Amino acid sequence: MAEVSFPVDVIDGILVVTAPEEIDITNASRLRAALLEAPGRGRCVVDMSRTQFCDTAGIHSLVGAHKRAQAQGGEIRLVITGAAVLRIFAITGLDTVIPHFASLDEALTQSSPPAGSS
Repeated sequence: MAEVSFPVDVIDGILVVTAPEEIDITNASRLRAALLEAPGRGRCVVDMSRTQFCDTAGIHSLVGAHKRAQAQGGEIRLVITGAAVLRIFAITGLDTVIPHFASLDEALTQSSPPAGSS
């Protein structure tokens, strides 16, 4: 199986981590490592627009990054477009905890959205 990466870019001073089609136990540690690059007080966007599946290991990585960012005065924002991923976030209640958006542009440009906005 080919190794899945989580490319990290900086757009307008904001760290953007691009997620693959699937986030699961086999690659969640790489997501966690990419998210550790986020500056503490800054904003980090996880572009999950291609992601169609995210298991509990992926959720755990995102929640950990969210808690770490909040503790340091920063923020994690998610771009979620896949129906299955949106559903798991709704079922777990994370859609009201971690701000998520329908596009990367929205996640980068909107000021301070309430959690659960899209």
